[in-house]
Amino acid sequence: MKVYSDDFKDGGRMPDRHAYARENESPSLRWSDLPEGTKEVAIICEDPDAPGGTWVHWVLYGLAADTGGLEPGVPKWQVLHDLGNAKQGKNDFKKFGFDGPHPPPGAPHRYFFRVYALNDYLTAGAGLSAAQLRQVIEDKIIDEAETFGTYSR
Repeated sequence: MKVYSDDFKDGGRMPDRHAYARENESPSLRWSDLPEGTKEVAIICEDPDAPGGTWVHWVLYGLAADTGGLEPGVPKWQVLHDLGNAKQGKNDFKKFGFDGPHPPPGAPHRYFFRVYALNDYLTAGAGLSAAQLRQVIEDKIIDEAETFGTYSR
């Protein structure tokens, strides 16, 4: 399984338009080579370098296996009707959808986008935290892949 973004190279700097204090636009994500039996895809984006510990920037689940990726600027709706009724959870900003990098001034932070291939459909409603989603999917994950971007102010 592979995952990448059209907006930044793996390990490269994320464009300013993705930053919380700028356009706050989710980046594009693409995935391929999902294992046979994948029914749905889930995504969690986190910054492990945040001062108070890992900070969750995005929780998205219920994406159809054949979606293949996301265009930039996914709406911040709880239910994404244009994406097969996929659902978004709450990030650590206490909001639905993607909220971008907002590190303190200094060294770059890393923003990991983890894509999970699931062997079953999720029945959970919108609003799960990353921890709740991990609990729901832990026995359904058949593969996962990640890419990360960096950002500093």
